[in-house]
Amino acid sequence: MKKKYLVVVTLLLLITLNSCKVGRFVIYNFADIKDYKKFPARNIETGTVKFQFPIAKKGRVPIDLNIKNKVYPFEKYLKDNNTVAFLIIKDDTIQYEKYWDKYDAASIVPSFSMAKSITSILIGCAIDDKLIQSVNEPITNYIPELKQNGFEKITIEHLLQMTSGLKFNESYYNPFGDAATFYYGTNLRKAISKMKLKSEPGKQFDYVSGNTQILGLVLERALKNKTISAYLEEKLWKPLEMEYDASWSLDNKNNGLEKTFCCINARARDFAKIGRLYLNKGKWNNKQIVSEQWVAQSTKMDTTNGSAWYYQYQWWLPTKTGDFMAEGILGQYIYVNPNKKLIVVRLGKNEGKADWWKILVSLGGAY
Repeated sequence: MKKKYLVVVTLLLLITLNSCKVGRFVIYNFADIKDYKKFPARNIETGTVKFQFPIAKKGRVPIDLNIKNKVYPFEKYLKDNNTVAFLIIKDDTIQYEKYWDKYDAASIVPSFSMAKSITSILIGCAIDDKLIQSVNEPITNYIPELKQNGFEKITIEHLLQMTSGLKFNESYYNPFGDAATFYYGTNLRKAISKMKLKSEPGKQFDYVSGNTQILGLVLERALKNKTISAYLEEKLWKPLEMEYDASWSLDNKNNGLEKTFCCINARARDFAKIGRLYLNKGKWNNKQIVSEQWVAQSTKMDTTNGSAWYYQYQWWLPTKTGDFMAEGILGQYIYVNPNKKLIVVRLGKNEGKADWWKILVSLGGAY
């Protein structure tokens, strides 16, 4: 009885500590599609010109999905697997656009880890702008305090390829783990300063969000007096003529750092424009936004120096045929198949029971 009482008291204490990591974890309880409402954020404004994809008068829409030799009606399958938005864009034209559960084109959905791919684009822009010299620079050029933790050999490319050897607990179910610290914590700079290594860099791929958050601090230091959100607005949101403003969640409201491993809050059509930029090799309506070389390097297969063939510069490569995608927890996807001139965006409350990698790739075959 005494033990049970102690557990109850401990839980109540944690719940009252709304400002601390564990308390926020207990209250919020895992990632949710409404998480953009829970954290402070910086606004990212669009410009006066808005690009809108033309809509096909009679779109080419898959009627059925064949999954494990069983046929499912396309729209019913999407709905049953907790999809809230699904776009298919072929030849720069919307072939299919559908929303569910009171969501529409103006509904905000957090990117979760799709933000990793966008962070990568901003690193490419910073190199184009000569704010960062190259991916071969040691990150301690920007975060010298990590020298005391043995990070002198870690390069920007190691972070991009997830081959840094960073010690990081990626579990989303452990309130005391690193993922909870980064997602629910209120001081990312301090958390980064405590990071340790578990192995030598350039030896093995290990997908952990800590890599991308350190990239975010590198970018912030390179930008000096400009926030990462302001740079996103300048380099992507306005040039890509986004339809809506967006926001980027922060660790705290006072001089906060953007959660670059996650948490860009935007709409489905605007996420699709990120795909369009890379489909067109970094060019937007004949203007080069990020170098073609960066796009190629970011989406090519590479198994050197510990890199995995299916992951390159914060983009996933689902097959060996040239397609690539940004992916976030709960099943957020920007899928691009350049050979088919195809972009697919799927946003959802969770993954459902679907294997979205296979489904997205199969849509490439359908077009």
